[in-house]
Parts: sequence; C-alpha cells; structure tokens
Amino acid sequence: MKTLDANWLTSGLIDFEYKKYTLLAYLQAIKQEFDALRLYPFLSDLFFHYQNLQQIKENKRLMYEQFPQRMSHADFKKLEILYQKIVQDDETMLQLEEIVQYALPRFDKALSSGKEIYEAIESQVEIAPIGLTPIYYDEGYLFLDEFMITDTKIYQYQISVFESAHERFRGLNIRYLDTFRKGIGQTYENAKISLSKRFQNLPNPATFVIISKVACPLDESLLPIAKRILIRYLSTLKVA
Repeated sequence: MKTLDANWLTSGLIDFEYKKYTLLAYLQAIKQEFDALRLYPFLSDLFFHYQNLQQIKENKRLMYEQFPQRMSHADFKKLEILYQKIVQDDETMLQLEEIVQYALPRFDKALSSGKEIYEAIESQVEIAPIGLTPIYYDEGYLFLDEFMITDTKIYQYQISVFESAHERFRGLNIRYLDTFRKGIGQTYENAKISLSKRFQNLPNPATFVIISKVACPLDESLLPIAKRILIRYLSTLKVA
C-alpha cells in the first residue's frame, strides 16, 4: 500500500497542488484497504498523521521543527556545528497552513470511516472464559474462532505493563501455538486440559475464547480487535 512519510508535510516540494495529490493518493489507498475490511496498521497510521496535523495547527513552531536543517558554518576548533532552518519565510508558511486546513477534514473523514468498520466488526465478536478463571490471569491462552472457519486457533497471551511519569499502560503480547478442530471429544475444555499438560508452567491457565460472527481478515482486523477485547475484558476482572 502507498504510505505517507511521517514528515510528508514539510519534506520535498512545498506546493499546495503537489501535497494535495500526495495526500489524495494516500487516502485513496487507505479507502481500498478499508473497503476490503483491512484496518491495521492503516487505522493507526491515519491517527498518527491526524494527531500530527492537529498539533501543527495548534503550534506553528512544530511546523518549523519538521524542516530539515543544513549546516551554516562550523567552528572546527571548538567542534561546534550551528544550524539554520532552511525555510523561514511567510509565503511558505502560508502554503503549509493551507495544506493543513485542506488535509485535516479529509483525515477526519477517513478516520471516521475506519472507526465505523472497527465498531461494526467488534459488535459481532464475543468473548467468554473457558472453565473457571484463576486469580492470576495476566498470562494464559486465547482461542480464536473465525467466522465460517472450522479450525480454532490457539494463542498464548501475556500482559505487559509500561509506566511513564504519569500513567501506566497495559499491552498484550500474543504468540501463535496451535490449531485444533472442534468435534465430538474435542471441546474448548478438553483443549484447555491438553494445554495444561503440554505446558506445565501454567498448570491452571486462564483461557478465553473469542468468536467472530462476521468474516474479516485475520491479521489486519480480527486479531487486533480480539486483542483489544481481551485487554478490556481482563480489566473488568481486575475491577471486580
């Protein structure tokens, strides 16, 4: 898929028509992905660019900081290098502001489209525990049933916690383990027992099944949505 450089606004030719063409080509490629129900990493990429433009709109200094720099002169005796900004003129800034004003509502529209698809898929995805959930559930197994697919995929999951100065973030790492086919004598519960015997470091593993009632791409949509659903579900257990 055609990608958009992180500094697309200020890199290359600073011209409204050129930037407009670059933007529209990117958004058309995004639309094609969304039409095929492929959400990731495209939805995240859209959000990244949208946030960048919002920050630039609110703070013009950020726009200057995106420009590449060139060496104006060097003091080799002190090994100091001084830089000057390539662009400092008002005409260029007016061009960039026009591009930002043009781009923001189009990014917003594309984001809304992606979120609608996300919510439509998510509404057709269910999660349930397999057996009793143990006290420790930051690590365990996730069964994933795709719509109209007879085999169930098994993943091992592990919660990771990241801390900043002000917040704690919870992430989810998953690793594909195996596939099994449900049938007589092979239930979710039996599969969980088999995992306990196979991986004895988790003798009583937290195990959940996510069932999709809509067809969508596994890697680009269902799996990222399933991970978010699992994190949200585990968070409700902690509250309880």
